[in-house]
Amino acid sequence: MSGLGRTLSQVRITGDGRCLFRSVAYGACIRSGKPSPSEKLQKDLADELRSKVADEFVKRRDHTEWFLEGDFESYVTQIRKPHIWGGEPELLMCCHVLQMPISVYMYTKGSGHEGPKIIAEYGQEYGKEDPIRVLYDGYGHYDALQDPIRRTTSRS
Repeated sequence: MSGLGRTLSQVRITGDGRCLFRSVAYGACIRSGKPSPSEKLQKDLADELRSKVADEFVKRRDHTEWFLEGDFESYVTQIRKPHIWGGEPELLMCCHVLQMPISVYMYTKGSGHEGPKIIAEYGQEYGKEDPIRVLYDGYGHYDALQDPIRRTTSRS
């Protein structure tokens, strides 16, 4: 991957409304040196992360309410539901919940290099090295990105 001096591999994540949370939870496991989470563990970790993210919105209401669409209480109620998609506000809260940096990549047309490029970075106050890496498809789906050198086996 250009700019990283290495190639990252895409890890397909189930598109069940939890893909952002699954991708971030997957990356957090890998970053922490844990095995790649199984499908079932991804779901459980995603749901747990989603709950903590909703709580983080409430905790940081004074700093987050202004950039959420619509009524704050309704937004938080909706984001707690497992089939509701997450986006930029949720990525920002994920980095605070996990206290880890997150980089979002995307394939862009005419970028002049192979592989996706970074389109957003969150949580740089938690360090800039070895962020959780997710790949956004531009249409609402997120996959995980993993350094093949750190690849580990799945666990249940």
